[in-house]
Amino acid sequence: MRIEVFFIKKIATIADFCFPLEVQVFLDKYFITCLLRHLLVNQCSIRYNQSMEHGTITQDNHAALWHGRFKEGPDAEAVAFETSINVDERMALDDIKGSRAHAKMLGHAGIISNDEAKKIVEGLDSIEKDLLDGTLKIDYSAEDIHSFIEATLTDRIGEPGKKVHTGRSRNDQIALDERLYLTRFIPEIQNRILTLIDSLSQIAANHTKDIIPGYTHMQHAQPVTLAHHLCAWAWSLTRDWSRLEDSLKRISVSPIGSGALAGSGLPLDRKFEAKELGFSEITMNSLDSVSDRDYCIETANNMALVQMHLSRFCEEIVLWATTEFSFIDLSEKWSTGSSIMPQKKNPDFAELIRGRTGRVYGDLIALLTMMKGLPLAYDRDMQEDKQSLFEACDIVNANLSVFTKMISSAKWNIEKMASACEGGFLNATDVADYLVRKGLPFRTAHGVSARLVRLAIEKNCRLEDLSIEEFKSCSELIENDIYDIISPKACVNARKTDGGPAESKVLEQISALKEFAKKIK
Repeated sequence: MRIEVFFIKKIATIADFCFPLEVQVFLDKYFITCLLRHLLVNQCSIRYNQSMEHGTITQDNHAALWHGRFKEGPDAEAVAFETSINVDERMALDDIKGSRAHAKMLGHAGIISNDEAKKIVEGLDSIEKDLLDGTLKIDYSAEDIHSFIEATLTDRIGEPGKKVHTGRSRNDQIALDERLYLTRFIPEIQNRILTLIDSLSQIAANHTKDIIPGYTHMQHAQPVTLAHHLCAWAWSLTRDWSRLEDSLKRISVSPIGSGALAGSGLPLDRKFEAKELGFSEITMNSLDSVSDRDYCIETANNMALVQMHLSRFCEEIVLWATTEFSFIDLSEKWSTGSSIMPQKKNPDFAELIRGRTGRVYGDLIALLTMMKGLPLAYDRDMQEDKQSLFEACDIVNANLSVFTKMISSAKWNIEKMASACEGGFLNATDVADYLVRKGLPFRTAHGVSARLVRLAIEKNCRLEDLSIEEFKSCSELIENDIYDIISPKACVNARKTDGGPAESKVLEQISALKEFAKKIK
């Protein structure tokens, strides 16, 4: 372990030397931290092989919560295989919050004395404080975070600590902890989304007049503006934010008191406990409360949708950063080079965000697959929900941060974007619209415009380079004013429908997006 930690420190030093702070955080999140966790799991297994001190059949407070039924402790390899504390440790504060509310409810209901409830709450407060200031370290030989918190509590306050689990099961406890964790995490993700929306709005506000080709099938379609395109990105993110906001209504429901599956014979006051937790509702069926993970799946699905949008943005950035496009110039802080080709400036961070989409999708599929064949109520398969859920959340959280910094520091090649609008007949639809305004049926006007495009292709010129005689050869309705309406800027300015690329309409969108971004929590 000492040697492994040495190499981790070396890796961290290299990251510090090679990359700016923001990039170090990005790399640390998905390499150094993951490696550390991997090593901690291995070290946990080593501890079990060396000693069966905790998490099994012992005479102290750190025995497995289920040890009373067993005469013989499980094999060390079995214990290392089934423990989850290396994954669920991040819910320590949520577990403490749940236990604190549960103790208050037990005292309120007269199941334990008020003095005992007070001691439990004070003990939990001290554990929380010590975890936050680093005085107390997680014991990775514990079976899970619930076991660790309860054992530590009993070590500190004695017999009252053994009463904290009264009237509950780990089945409803973990369902609560996950919900508490998500009610903390989702607003953080929402704030990152709003920050990105605000950044895109600010960039868009500087480019309401700057023309860029719009594409369908990756072929030139119609001209728009860079502002209009960035607003399109931002609007998709508003829906991501709203989906997360809506999901909180279903997540912020208390399952505690559902027990293992059939509630409790004790006079638990579930509504009192829900109020202590900050939840306005309780789940209505104890069996359903502990046997479903739809709130995890819904969150992973929402993460997948955010990630899908980020991936699409990054695909465009990768294209726009090529020599062929040259629409965008990414900051050197958010680019890398080549080990063999000195000239390279690669959009690696956009590519990494795009590449990690598969992992988020995989996490969603893993959760759906885990749940699809499980009979009610709880099955141990469900322990595997957290790794997929947390990974999806972590990836999206980091990607939003990185993308915001990357796009905010980028520079735009306005001249290159404008020149790209000069080919590809992006104004062909506007010729058809011109004829419609002259009274020609659209399908007929479409045909006229198509013939003009064919004529321009044969002459190897733009539509606006055709002579008025050539225009009239396809339709006598066309007059000299055709030239005023088919320049790229004229095409954009004519599209004043709500949501369109005309400057006045894009300014309306930017204003609405900036207002939306004020929802930050």
